[in-house]
Amino acid sequence: MRRLGVVAAVALALLAPAPAGAGAAVPQPDARAFYVVNATTGEVLAARNARARLPVASITKLMTAIVALRHLRLDETVTVSRSAARVGESRIPLRPGQEVTVRDLLAGALVQSANDAADALADAAADGDRALFVSWMNAEARRLGLADTHFVRPDGLDVPGHVSSARDVYVLARAAMRIPIVRRLVREREDTIEGGRVRLHTWNDLLGVFPGLVGVKTGHTDEAGWCQVAAVRRPGYTLYAVILGSPTRALRNDGLRRLLAWGVSRFRRVALVRPHAYAHAALGYGRPAVPLVAAGTLVRVVHADRPLVRKVIAATAAPLPVRRGERLGRVEVWQDGKLLGAEPLVAARSVARPGLGGRIRWYATRTVHDLWGLLP
Repeated sequence: MRRLGVVAAVALALLAPAPAGAGAAVPQPDARAFYVVNATTGEVLAARNARARLPVASITKLMTAIVALRHLRLDETVTVSRSAARVGESRIPLRPGQEVTVRDLLAGALVQSANDAADALADAAADGDRALFVSWMNAEARRLGLADTHFVRPDGLDVPGHVSSARDVYVLARAAMRIPIVRRLVREREDTIEGGRVRLHTWNDLLGVFPGLVGVKTGHTDEAGWCQVAAVRRPGYTLYAVILGSPTRALRNDGLRRLLAWGVSRFRRVALVRPHAYAHAALGYGRPAVPLVAAGTLVRVVHADRPLVRKVIAATAAPLPVRRGERLGRVEVWQDGKLLGAEPLVAARSVARPGLGGRIRWYATRTVHDLWGLLP
């Protein structure tokens, strides 16, 4: 009869030393608010003033892109309005009456953070009714659960009541990054529009500098200070960091870099179970115990500075015959009381049940052995 039991519950060390900084304190950037989260699991790693309602400048353009793409095709050509062409600060620049594709306006808004491109998208989507477009932005904010957010302009320029929070910016960025064209554009350091006649340059200084950075958006105004939401991809997870209200571009870059480096140092991608023997099951009729091997490799992203526990739950004995690959248990890996994953344990080889003659010989041998043990 098969008997199952916990063969072992062993605390594991990681297979290699934890990366430098894994146990370091959370960086404290010079900023009004910040937020760091593992987007794959939703775990918030660090935060300060994450729900404070603050101006977020051109990060607003992520919502502008989301809403505009609900109403416009990428290959559609639109006419730049007079009011869009005349907006101040960061511009492509565009001319009143100029015909531009929606794709090029998106590149202008997301790569170069051009206000004229954002306003042109809003005007084209809402037939010139910018208030209507802003109402769509706020409706989408409610749908996404951005409780700290209210939009007044599609470009993010300073105006009373135009606010969001570090937490809401993270949620907005994740929503925007689900759109393929947005995902492609925000990771570009440069782009060209109008058939290559106009070159755009990003304000994201960490692109191409911080390993694995894939976007997403910067922002700056006098009221907002220097802001950014960034995403870093690592095998098995994506990390987001938001920083709002840094006093200078250099301090924003330094603070964001330190938050991202600290965040990725918290995790390791580790092979927790490999296809080798974790237990043995006893067999009858004097047959050698059969090794129980993991059916595959279990790879997970784990916290680098927290212990792992491996539990082997397997048959301590198995009836014959045993077939190679027969499931006789499992191996589990846990961290912080949470099951990270499990792999079946299977018989490493087939073992046949002996025939009648073999069973008689085994019983005879056992009987002789037992009787011999009774002699003085």
